[in-house]
Amino acid sequence: MDFKKLNSATLKQRTDKMEQIPPFSESHLEALAKSLGECGKGSDITRILEELNFEDNPQKSTKWKRLYWAFTESQKQYKCANHIFRFIKSLMNPVRFVGRKEEFEENREKVNNILIFSGFEYGEDGNFRKCKNARTLTEAEKRLRTIRSKFEGRKIHPEVVKYCKAELLQENYFHAVFEATKGLAQRIRDMSGIELDGAALVDKVFAIERPILAINSLRTETEKSEHKGFAMLLKGCFGAIRNPLAHEPKILWDGEDDAADYLSLISLLHRKLDNCVPTNYDKN
Repeated sequence: MDFKKLNSATLKQRTDKMEQIPPFSESHLEALAKSLGECGKGSDITRILEELNFEDNPQKSTKWKRLYWAFTESQKQYKCANHIFRFIKSLMNPVRFVGRKEEFEENREKVNNILIFSGFEYGEDGNFRKCKNARTLTEAEKRLRTIRSKFEGRKIHPEVVKYCKAELLQENYFHAVFEATKGLAQRIRDMSGIELDGAALVDKVFAIERPILAINSLRTETEKSEHKGFAMLLKGCFGAIRNPLAHEPKILWDGEDDAADYLSLISLLHRKLDNCVPTNYDKN
């Protein structure tokens, strides 16, 4: 489907020619409006609504209520959700998020958590794709259990699923691993109170001389060696998994088999973090 920006004179004509997307339910419209209302300023919303020939009601008290009203009126007029998809594509254009990749991915995840129930997802390339739709939360959870069965024999830590549940539901293993590694770093920050990232975070939190967190008592050389080895595994995870994924084209990735191995490793690291204890050393 081509979702290029359209001017108001050709909007309806083009909509008639493209594949019609069934209207969203009221609950889906409300969820989308709330999610998209957080993705842009009021001025962005005003501009895009005008460019795409939506009826607007600026008297609405909040951005999401304004969007909900505009989306509802659009579906009443055109009997489809095509115009809403165009709005998403314009507001979520990757060009608008240059230098803010993490913000873009967070917003995209929120939108996809809603779109998946209609059988669509919005890709990092700024295009929509069809995917296996989940019609209920129960069905969505069932799909997650099915995906977990692919990792049978591997214990996937709950903290892993916490950060990449949406990607696993969509069977988007590339980004599931990417989000899981980011989640690993975030958990270390939450546990330590240190706002660094990657190797710098590990070096600060698990320094052998003055560690902020320790995986054992550090009383013997064996324990110290184990602690240093764990820190090396953490840095290896960020250096060999997360950083390449941030720069490597998805098409070059090996997919499900790699995902199973990587998520198993990240699960192991989380289990080690479960047993970490804070020390009495000053964080400064």
